[in-house]
Amino acid sequence: MDIQQDSTHIPHIEDFSARIHNQLFEKFLQSMKAVYSCEPQMEFSKCAWEYGWNMKFKKRGKTLCTLYAREQYFTLLIVVGKKEAPFLEALLPHLDVALQEIIHETAEGNGQRWLMIDVEDEGALYQDIWKLIALRAGCYDTARSD
Repeated sequence: MDIQQDSTHIPHIEDFSARIHNQLFEKFLQSMKAVYSCEPQMEFSKCAWEYGWNMKFKKRGKTLCTLYAREQYFTLLIVVGKKEAPFLEALLPHLDVALQEIIHETAEGNGQRWLMIDVEDEGALYQDIWKLIALRAGCYDTARSD
């Protein structure tokens, strides 16, 4: 099943897993559940930016991140808003260079940055996405720890 295009069939986690085919996906799901008590919510986007099915992770009605399935990896969309911006600036020098580049290259619009982050392995980038997710969850002290 093409989980990106078929809006008539809601995919299961197994469908995402089969497309991503990366053990890090399972680890990410387990961590979101353990740390934030989040279960993914399947949503179909008709947006021209990213058409198709995605997984949203929400806590108290706020989207912490959105996951898009790719072949062999996944992409996370993490929106940093006005409220998180000063904390992101303080955190920036402590982030992986690749993530710093993504942040600097992402234009700000309406006080938000829509960060699209490709997650392929458990390197420094993967470790740092948890700091951004902590910002979204309002855990500013957790996000700042090194």
